[in-house]
Amino acid sequence: MRLSEYYKTKGVKEEKNLPHDKYIHRSEYVKKQVENDRTGTDIDTLKRAIADNLYYLQGVDEYFATPYDYYMAVAYTVRDRLMHRWMHTQQEMYTRDAKTVYYLSAEFLMGRQLQNNLINVGLWEPTFQALKESGLDLYDLLEQEFEPGLGNGGLGRLAACFLDSLSTLEYPAVGYGIRYEFGIFEQLILDGWQAESPDNWLKLGNPWEIHRPQLTYKVRFWGRTEHYIDEKGRKRTRWNPDLTVLGSAYDTIVPGYATNNANILRLWAAGASKQFDFQVFNSGEYERAVSEKTFSETISKVLYPNDSTPQGRQLRLQQQYFFVSCSLQDILRRYNVNHNEFDLLPEKVAIQLNDTHPAIGVPELMRLLIDEHDVEWEKAWSITTKCFGYTNHTLLTEALEKWPISLFGGLLPRHLEIIYEINARFLDEVRKRFPGDNEKISRLSLIEEGEEKKVRMAHLACVGGHAINGVAALHTELLKKEVLKDFHEMWPEKFSNKTNGITPRRWILLSNPKLALLITQKMGRGWIKNLDELKRLESYANDPNFQRAWRQIKLENKDDLAEYILQHNKVEVDIESIFDVQVKRLHEYKRQLLDVLYIITLYNRLKNNPNLKITPRTFIFAAKAAPGYMMAKLIIKLINSVAQVVNNDPDVRNQIKVVFLANFCVSLGERVYPAADLSEQISTAGKEASGTGNMKFALNGAVTIGTYDGANIEIRECVGEDNFFLFGLRVEEVEELKRRGYNPADYYNRNAELRGVIDRLSSGWFSNGDTTLFESIVRSLLTRDEYLLFADFQHYLDCQEKVAQVFKDKETWTRMSIMNCLRIGKFSSDRTIKEYCEDIWRVKPLPTTLQDYDPESAFLHKRSAEGESTKKKAER
Repeated sequence: MRLSEYYKTKGVKEEKNLPHDKYIHRSEYVKKQVENDRTGTDIDTLKRAIADNLYYLQGVDEYFATPYDYYMAVAYTVRDRLMHRWMHTQQEMYTRDAKTVYYLSAEFLMGRQLQNNLINVGLWEPTFQALKESGLDLYDLLEQEFEPGLGNGGLGRLAACFLDSLSTLEYPAVGYGIRYEFGIFEQLILDGWQAESPDNWLKLGNPWEIHRPQLTYKVRFWGRTEHYIDEKGRKRTRWNPDLTVLGSAYDTIVPGYATNNANILRLWAAGASKQFDFQVFNSGEYERAVSEKTFSETISKVLYPNDSTPQGRQLRLQQQYFFVSCSLQDILRRYNVNHNEFDLLPEKVAIQLNDTHPAIGVPELMRLLIDEHDVEWEKAWSITTKCFGYTNHTLLTEALEKWPISLFGGLLPRHLEIIYEINARFLDEVRKRFPGDNEKISRLSLIEEGEEKKVRMAHLACVGGHAINGVAALHTELLKKEVLKDFHEMWPEKFSNKTNGITPRRWILLSNPKLALLITQKMGRGWIKNLDELKRLESYANDPNFQRAWRQIKLENKDDLAEYILQHNKVEVDIESIFDVQVKRLHEYKRQLLDVLYIITLYNRLKNNPNLKITPRTFIFAAKAAPGYMMAKLIIKLINSVAQVVNNDPDVRNQIKVVFLANFCVSLGERVYPAADLSEQISTAGKEASGTGNMKFALNGAVTIGTYDGANIEIRECVGEDNFFLFGLRVEEVEELKRRGYNPADYYNRNAELRGVIDRLSSGWFSNGDTTLFESIVRSLLTRDEYLLFADFQHYLDCQEKVAQVFKDKETWTRMSIMNCLRIGKFSSDRTIKEYCEDIWRVKPLPTTLQDYDPESAFLHKRSAEGESTKKKAER
């Protein structure tokens, strides 16, 4: 039936036609049309609501509607139902004055929203049927959605998983970040090289966001500070900025799975406080008339500007302060709805810093309390340190942000003053604890001395919060022993581990529905909210029928990915081969290059022995390199160059194929993870904080080949040593090797296969005879090899040979695949969030009762300051 026919069916439906949604606790069904269209979930109501939104919001009918128009109409229909949940959740939060989590992150890699939201609120089946009856295909409409690239990788995806779990577990929370106009770049591969194109994800609008122009805050930059004595005789400081930028809120509703609760992600967009200078315009200086507007909007223009220039570094610091200041001002506004004093702020507010990007929040909250709200220093500091928690995500010293004093003090003069005061008081405390230890004082100082003094942002986060956590057991131990050793000696009670996790709703229920159905048929749906329940299926791991069904699903997923590869890469791959996959941000420590060396090893073997038969493999890569990271971009070029040669060499006889998938993102990951046989997690031991891709692969039945690093260690402990291919040096062995003096040339000289690989690479074989193209890679490996590829090379080859042999035994491999999935329950983000809430945030669940929409309580009447409606007052 065509959607237009539903404009003729505006009558009220009988209550008996409204089926009960088993996932949403609904009160009595209502009879009024407005309720049905806004909140109803039966098929006829959904068809009518979609038709209304197509006609009244998109302004088209079926004769002019494009597929994107239909997508928008469906999205708005779903958003209405999310809004219903969010409104009730907010009412509960304010009415009960609940302590709330505020999660500050520079990245939120949310992925596409429509399918996830349909699943979480139990609307997938009725919406699919409503569209089918209207001649539309929901799967086609899903492909119309632009994916917001508001993150660079694991950090942003983790934040998204956490928001899903917070809503699902019914914890009150708000995520805060930046509404980047252009997200992470769209990656193109041109002649094997990465090229960056703007990610204009907002060009056709975003139906999921709600602009809140009334929530606009002033953010100040540059200028000078003025010290004075107020009327009470107190020393005060006034910041007179040179530039004021406005931050405006955009909300995205994040519903929980099978619950009435919904939280929000609030993103800030930058705008000018003075949009247009009419006098300058009239004088003919048109560009200068809008210069402030253009400059201000640049702050939220793009995710992670290239910081290889002074201007790029300044913009990145501006971005961090911009979103943190807006967020903290908003947090205080929300708190002040129910409070007049700030004494109870730590009891009502938990602020988590997701890495060092939001660490500027410590002096900013101090500034707001002291300068804007007249709170004394000691009291403000006590409040601040009780509110903040800090999650560290890296062991790489270069990733622990440090800002030059010249840049920091010029841009944020008041904050530098506050940091100096914090540092002076903190170092006094250090001197009392460790008298005479000047080296420790220097290491702990918030200011790094040297030719150019710098503000240490990780230090600031450690001093300014009550909790510091790592994201995997090994990572946390290395923080205690090495990276943050002095802080651990100072405050051991602040430190804890919170191993990362992933949401099973997106990473199996949505991305691998066939496998999710197989599991559900055996044990029901409880596992979706309690992933540990998967262990109950371990008795099926050796069952022949279950194994056949498991293998068939994996094969079908591989076939789906093979079609994608054929369409986008023009490469035909064998779905019976090992799908050997490494997809993640490209960095040298993650060692995509070690995987390439193994590919060249296999290639050399086949070239040297044309009759050799090996276990067929399809090597699948996907990775984005930071625009200014030239070595990473050269490695991408190498992967594509090796692929070009290997895939077209008749001597290989299609026994190996190499594919690089461009523009890796959440939706592409949803295709890749379910199809993988082997998960490559091969970082140098001691370099990966945790990783979450390893968890997504295992949940979808991929077997890991990996080093003793990050969360690999805990995954191996959970799935069992027999279900994990371990290789490589451990952390202590890495340290010992470097202490003795590591010489990669020794490995090159001793290992004939390694020498053959490097010689072929340096000969120009993969670069059309150009011996200079990959010269820097070869030179780096032979003279430095910072990440010990040569040291782990032979062990990696030996481990890969085990992989090849086991894969031939289908029953054994299938059992390993099954056990990886069933024993991965610990790595649900639900578990991680429970630990944060219980150990760090001290936040309790706040279940929401969903009431049917009633115009009488739809806030179409004014409420008094005390919250009582004028209508109720009149009735009383």
